[in-house]
Amino acid sequence: MATDHQIPASKQQQPGTSAFKLIIYEQENFQGRCHELTGPCNNLLEAGVEKVGSILVLCGPWVGYEQANCKGEQYVFEKGEYPRWDSWTNSRRSDTLVAFRPIKVDSQEHKIVLFENPSFAGKKIEIIDDDVPSFHAHGYQEKVSSVRVQSGTWVGYQYPGYRGFQYLFEKGEYKDNAEFGAQIPQIQSVRRIRDMQWHQRGAFHPVN
Repeated sequence: MATDHQIPASKQQQPGTSAFKLIIYEQENFQGRCHELTGPCNNLLEAGVEKVGSILVLCGPWVGYEQANCKGEQYVFEKGEYPRWDSWTNSRRSDTLVAFRPIKVDSQEHKIVLFENPSFAGKKIEIIDDDVPSFHAHGYQEKVSSVRVQSGTWVGYQYPGYRGFQYLFEKGEYKDNAEFGAQIPQIQSVRRIRDMQWHQRGAFHPVN
């Protein structure tokens, strides 16, 4: 759905609306034409969205992709405001968003195991119900080539401090780095994705 700039007058979720709602603005700072999503969109261009300048997430979380059909670099969006592209990424490789889909968060518990080598071999780091801004600080300095998510939904980052490329991990197994969308097997921080059902804040706010 595309409209002219009318929605910002009410940046509030109304009772009875969809469990997932995201509004895309074609210009920065929530200006210009806006487009509402309540479900997956594999190609924003085909849906009439010319450019993503800013994003308002009323109900989430969501994951956005650099390429159509949910391919390319990934960006995780939780409930909140994203006034320009550098508010949702600091990898600085691309400011393009072409596809979106909701992320289902169906567990209050979180457990993830990250392995040095493909097919769940080599050294490993196991994380239970915690966010880890630096693997090095926990004594793990190896690469991450495969991942097993036993519960919860997670996002991994290329560098410490939740920086660099983002990788979404939903419940299941990822036998090599290509399966979670990484060109190289490098993850150095990871955090849980939580929503209002399980966590009162329902959003992640990095500390500068």
